[in-house]
Amino acid sequence: MSLVRARTQLVNAARGMAKTLGDRAPRCSTESFARRAEEGLEGSVRVALQPLIHGIRDLSTHIAAGEHRIQELCCTRYPQTRRLTQVPGVGPILALSFVLTVGDPTRFRKSREVGPFFGLVPRRDQSGARDPELPITKSGDCLVRWLLVQSAHHILMKSAPDSDLRRWALEHTRIGGQAARHKTVVALARKLAVLLHRLWVTGETYRPLQHVQE
Repeated sequence: MSLVRARTQLVNAARGMAKTLGDRAPRCSTESFARRAEEGLEGSVRVALQPLIHGIRDLSTHIAAGEHRIQELCCTRYPQTRRLTQVPGVGPILALSFVLTVGDPTRFRKSREVGPFFGLVPRRDQSGARDPELPITKSGDCLVRWLLVQSAHHILMKSAPDSDLRRWALEHTRIGGQAARHKTVVALARKLAVLLHRLWVTGETYRPLQHVQE
């Protein structure tokens, strides 16, 4: 994930530099930025950004190699990850990180215990009638928690496929503004963790609209 963050920082730096030089970098994914920048930027701007573009391309090569290795591990040593990647927004990196971090899925009596394990539940500080709303505990593995939150964002994207999780999240973001959306994303990440554990333990086939009457 450090390579991904570094690539994102370089892309942002390249976009900012292009703007100061009077041009605008193409809108595209970080994966395709190096190619699109070389095709779309003016000559002098492209030359000025070459060191950044080369760095972005090199990082993309290393990231692709790492992703290929993760795919191999999922297929050969951790086939249980296939159950998890049935869920849209859950890729091999999250699936493998989830499996390796949990280790033995039977350690939890109920799937809903996985949310607190990854620190996706609010802290509590009750005192008499006082029960303030606090941020999440952020206990457990920070990488898996971050990946779960990113997958939750993916589920909320306009292009994401329809599902019970997506419908639930959209319903809870209708009112309340940005604060409501942030809380919903965290709650969605928690629900996603519960779902992944249940799929792993039961071996069920994922049904995106399980609660919709046919």
